[in-house]
Amino acid sequence: MAKIYIESLFFYFMLTKKQVSEIKEHLERAQRPIFFFDNDPDGLCSFILLQKYIGRGKGVSIKSFPELIEEDFRKVQELNADYIFILDKPLVSNSFFDQAEKFNIPVVWIDHHFIDKSEIPKFVNYYNPVFNKKKTEEPVTALCYQITKRKEDLWLAVVGCISDHFVPDFYEDFEKAYPEFKVKEKKPFGILYNSPIGKIVMILSFGLKDRTTNVVKMIKFLTGAKGPYDVLEENKKNQSFHERYNDLNSKYQNILKKSISAEESDKKVLFFKYGGDFSVSRDLSNELSYKFENKVIVVAYVRGLKANISMRGENVKDLLSKAIKGLENARGGGHRNAVGGQIQVKDVEEFKERLEKLTTLE
Repeated sequence: MAKIYIESLFFYFMLTKKQVSEIKEHLERAQRPIFFFDNDPDGLCSFILLQKYIGRGKGVSIKSFPELIEEDFRKVQELNADYIFILDKPLVSNSFFDQAEKFNIPVVWIDHHFIDKSEIPKFVNYYNPVFNKKKTEEPVTALCYQITKRKEDLWLAVVGCISDHFVPDFYEDFEKAYPEFKVKEKKPFGILYNSPIGKIVMILSFGLKDRTTNVVKMIKFLTGAKGPYDVLEENKKNQSFHERYNDLNSKYQNILKKSISAEESDKKVLFFKYGGDFSVSRDLSNELSYKFENKVIVVAYVRGLKANISMRGENVKDLLSKAIKGLENARGGGHRNAVGGQIQVKDVEEFKERLEKLTTLE
């Protein structure tokens, strides 16, 4: 077992001391909290960090895209929750908040996306460093680790951060604790695709795409895990996760090969559309942006009448906003260089043409 070293762990950015103190007070008051988290490793690791910190609470992975909706409130009632925590979700419907206010349940929302703060109800306790005096946008995992500071959870914090394209200031402490994970790469995607962290991220990502019962099983496993090797080394406790990973990774690699073949050297946009019952848009757009770092990556997952869009590249937030303008029921948002959105299938080709024109004009 690797020994944990934390030599100079301090936080000179992210949440303020006052915000950290307030969130801790909310966590202490919550006796039956429910944690709604985004359906990716950043959201998952954020939840695990907070749950282990207070030793209670249930987690619900939000698969509704792109927002938390009124239907999700049923889980609050089913679990008789007395507190709602929302982690790493950029959008929450007004109808969800209406239900929370109706039943007088406190809401704590921790996020790192740019949103319109004026639309957040006053009763919601909202925490996001992009609106602080010193504006930053670290993954929610980093914010939750700033709150908990449990040395034994350092590895979880690093996994969540690297998965969301961010190298935290405590990454060096992780390398000292687990020297076998150390690589020459210094950029987040370089670390992700060249160290064992990448496999852990994909195990978690694919695990979240499983049935609810298996997601719950994975959460219980992670809550008791002592370090990254508990996830990497296959045994009876995690055998189902590894089988899931091996199966889906094979399918993912096939989709990745097809997406790479869609690249055209004379175009700035790499546009890839696919369908089926297996959505890997986030993972795919991340890896493509690593392989083609000078291109705008657009992955469109088509199912039914809608297409979910995942984009990566320089200032794609602004690009997405311009490309969906005027399209019926189109929406999207996120970070400057990483966004998600949704359009109707009938508008996919129009959307693609707009992107190519916009990037040609730049």
